[in-house]
Amino acid sequence: MKIIDAKVIVCSPGRNFVTLKITTDDGLSGIGDATLNGRELSVASYLTDHVIPCLIGRDAHQVEDIWQYLYRGAYWRRGPVTMTAIAAVDTALWDIKAKAAGMPLYQLLGGKSRTGVMVYGHANGAGIDETVEQVLHYKKLGYKAIRAQSGVPGLEKVYGVGRGTLFYEPADSSLPSEHDWSTERYLLHTPKLFAAVREAVGPDVHLLHDVHHRLTPIEAARLGKALEPYHLFWMEDATPAENQESFRLIRQHTTTPLAVGEIFNSIWDCKDLIQHQLIDYIRTTVVHAGGITQLRRIADFAGMYQVRTGSHGATDLSPVCMGAALHFDLWVPNFGIQEYMRHTDETDAVFPHAYTFEDGFLHPGDAPGHGVDIDEALAARYPYKPAYLPVNRLAHDGTLWHW
Repeated sequence: MKIIDAKVIVCSPGRNFVTLKITTDDGLSGIGDATLNGRELSVASYLTDHVIPCLIGRDAHQVEDIWQYLYRGAYWRRGPVTMTAIAAVDTALWDIKAKAAGMPLYQLLGGKSRTGVMVYGHANGAGIDETVEQVLHYKKLGYKAIRAQSGVPGLEKVYGVGRGTLFYEPADSSLPSEHDWSTERYLLHTPKLFAAVREAVGPDVHLLHDVHHRLTPIEAARLGKALEPYHLFWMEDATPAENQESFRLIRQHTTTPLAVGEIFNSIWDCKDLIQHQLIDYIRTTVVHAGGITQLRRIADFAGMYQVRTGSHGATDLSPVCMGAALHFDLWVPNFGIQEYMRHTDETDAVFPHAYTFEDGFLHPGDAPGHGVDIDEALAARYPYKPAYLPVNRLAHDGTLWHW
C-alpha cells in the first residue's frame, strides 16, 4: 500500500488549523492534525518542503519505520515544529491502517479499556459568582469534571478566562496583545474561588484548575497547599516545566495532584517528572508529542509509575486530533481524563466526525479509522488569518511574564 500523494490544507473556520492528507494507491486516505497555535505556517512549510517529498512511494503500513525515519533522519530532532509534523504523518497513517483493517482505531490499538472517555469542560467567569454559575451550568449538562477559572480583581484580562460559554478562542490578535499580571492578587483570589465553587457543587464533582505556568515553584506550592481543602482533581501547569526538577519543591509542600505536559514534544520532556513521580497526570497530546506512536510510549512509561494520562484538548487542536485522542483514551490502560473544549459550528462543519458526547463522557464512535474527515471545499472558504496568543507583563514593573 504505497503513498502516492500527500498535501497540506490550511484553513480558519473560527480559528486556524493545519491538516495533512495522505493518499495511497489502494484509494485509501487518512488525515492528521498539524496545528501549532501561532506558528501554523511553520509546520505547513516543514511538511510541504521537507516531509512530503520523503513520503511518496513509501509503504503506508510501515507506521513505526516511517516515524523513526522522520525522527532520526532529520538530524535536528524534536522541537514543536518537527514533532507536530511527525504527529500529522503518524496520525494519518494510523487512520489509513485502521481503515484498511476495516475497524475503528481503538480496536487496532488493542481494544477498549473502558466504555467511555470522561472529559472535563471549561467554566469561566469575570468574577467568582459568574464562574460558580457556569460550573453549575456544566454540571447540569452532565459533566462529571469541570475546570474553574475566574477573572482576578484589579486585572483587566486574565488568560484562560473565555469570552464565551461552551467554547472560546484565546488567540485574540494578529500580533500578540499584552496584559498586566499580578501573582499576589491571583494567589489571594483563587482559594476564594474554589471555596465558593465547592460549596455550590458539593463533593461529587471533580474540580480542576489551570495556573498557565505563571508561578514560581514555591508560589505554586503555596497555592497547592491553599487549595487542599477543596480536593481538586488536579492543579495544572503550576510552573514552567523546562526544569523538570522544579516540581520536586511543589511536591514537597502539597498533596494537591499535579498535571503538566501540554506543550511537551517528546518523552524526554517528561522523563524525570514521571520517573521521580513528581506529577500525577501527563498532558501530552497526539498532535504536539509526535503522534499516537510516541504517545503510546509516554503512556506506557507513565504507567510504570502510576502516572495517568490527561491529554490537552483545547480548541487549538482540531477535531482530527480530538478524534485520534479519543481512540487512544479508550484504549490506554492508565487513562485519567480528557480535556474537552467544544469547537465552533463552523469548525465542526469543516471536520465532520464520529465522536459524540453524553452524560460527561465522549466516545470516538466505531467508524473505520479515527472517525474524522475534512470537507476540503468548505475548508477553502476559510482562508488563514494570523492570530497570536496574548502575553503578560507584571503590573508593578512591566516585566514579561508568560501568558
